[in-house]
Amino acid sequence: MALHFVVDEAGFARPGDTIALTGAEAHHAAAVRRVRVDEAVTLGDGRGAWLSGVVTAVAPKQVDVRVTGREQVDAPVPRFVLVQALAKGDRDELAVQAATELGVDAIVPWQASRSVSRWDAKAEKGLARWRTIVREAAKQAHRAWIPDVEGVARTADLVARAGSALVLVLEPSASVRLTEVAAEASDTRDVVLVVGPEGGIAPEELSALEDAGARLVRLGDTVLRTSTAGAAAISVLSAAHGRW
Repeated sequence: MALHFVVDEAGFARPGDTIALTGAEAHHAAAVRRVRVDEAVTLGDGRGAWLSGVVTAVAPKQVDVRVTGREQVDAPVPRFVLVQALAKGDRDELAVQAATELGVDAIVPWQASRSVSRWDAKAEKGLARWRTIVREAAKQAHRAWIPDVEGVARTADLVARAGSALVLVLEPSASVRLTEVAAEASDTRDVVLVVGPEGGIAPEELSALEDAGARLVRLGDTVLRTSTAGAAAISVLSAAHGRW
């Protein structure tokens, strides 16, 4: 499979145009992946533009690609949104990376009441880190759309969201399996998956979400880590909605 690079200019380029990769993308192409002249590559802008091209020149700080083809990939409908509770160590980052590779369309960091990690004074730094992880994971997976990473949400924000989306809260004690409801969202409403922190979602948060219309679902008979639950759920949704 051809190497894939993300550049804003891809959104405007047409066959016959030349796009210059510079900065980090040029370094990655020339020094890390060691592309060669005449090698086929793909380019995207992360917003649906998908270009095929051929490398025409390689230098340490610039790689030129001649565009040979273009298509516009529609954004998936319905969107899969992962609400990922902040977790200690790198567990939430692993969750974000895996979910991006598996097809999530948007990610919301959640400051749950039991989250050990707190972003109160470093939200911008945390968001920047997650967005970098998402961009690199989307590029690795050759995705035409890079998932949005929204601002940090509180439980009240999730409650408000339940009125306009199908909100599925992953809860090991739930009586309903995700596979039983995964295909229900056949319209344009977002499908929102809520994953709690290491200690689970607090009872008062579960009650507030249920009262707002969210549904509690479980993946199976085992309890998954916060770093893997979202990825597993995205896989179920992708199969149920025909993406896989």
